[in-house]
Amino acid sequence: MVTLHTLKAPHRSTHRKKRVGRGQGSGTGKTAGRGGKGQKARSGNMRFEGFEGGQSPLQRRLPKFGFNSPNRVEYAIVNLRDLAQFKAGTVVDEKALRGVGLVKGKWPGIKVLGTGELTNKITVKVHKFSDGAREAITKAGGTIDEVPLMAHKPEAASKAHAGKGVKVEKAPKAAKV
Repeated sequence: MVTLHTLKAPHRSTHRKKRVGRGQGSGTGKTAGRGGKGQKARSGNMRFEGFEGGQSPLQRRLPKFGFNSPNRVEYAIVNLRDLAQFKAGTVVDEKALRGVGLVKGKWPGIKVLGTGELTNKITVKVHKFSDGAREAITKAGGTIDEVPLMAHKPEAASKAHAGKGVKVEKAPKAAKV
C-alpha cells in the first residue's frame, strides 16, 4: 500500500540539470542549444513580465489613475446598535469600547455611525460622529463629547520643527574703525 511517507518518484523521472555551453561533445556546446544569432539567442531578452515583443506593453498603454493620500485618517467604526449594550449613565470612551471588544487593533481614531437604535442615556467620548448618530444620541438623552485626534505627542512636534521655518534676523555687522 502506498502512503504519503512511502511515496517515491518513478524510476528515471528525475533528471540532472542540463549543463549547457560545455564543449561540442556534450551536444549543447558553443551556442548552448539556443541556435545561431537572433534575438532569442541573446542574453537578457524577453524575460520580464509583460514583454510583448517590442510592442508597447499593456501596463504602459493603460492610463494611470487614482491617488492614495498619505495623510488619510482611517477610523474604527462603531454603530449605534453596538452602543445599546452599555447601561444608562455609562461613559463610553475608547477604553470602554476596547474592553467590550468593539474596537480592536491600532486605529488613530473612532467614529460612531447611526446604524441601529439607541434608547440608553449614555455619554459618548470619541473622535467623530455621523450626523445621524449625533442626533440619535442626543434624542435618547445622552451627551456627545468629541475628543480631538492626537496625531503625535506635543513635544514630538516641537522637536521635529525646532528652528525650521523660523526666520531669525541677523544683527548688522559692526563697522570697523
